[in-house]
Amino acid sequence: MLVLITYDVHTTDSEGQRRLRMVAKTCQNYGQRVQNSVFECIVDAAQFTSLKIQLAEIIDPTQDSLRFYQIGNNYKNKVDHIGVKESIDLEGPLIL
Repeated sequence: MLVLITYDVHTTDSEGQRRLRMVAKTCQNYGQRVQNSVFECIVDAAQFTSLKIQLAEIIDPTQDSLRFYQIGNNYKNKVDHIGVKESIDLEGPLIL
């Protein structure tokens, strides 16, 4: 299923900047960045649960926020893109 993850991390101190880097790195392990604080991740239910737990352990819930949008398996008909930075097909073949 496609999950859209958005986050807002309070970065006025070095601890917040560290949390921001950790959230981004964790999201990169599961998907691709499509905007500054937005990732598209194709995951199964177990991976999604694991990802949510990992991110919840990183953030400070009194200052930061996470949002998860479960787009589902038929996401190709639900996502439109206009403008620069075309996304790659995460399920397509990897050509090096």
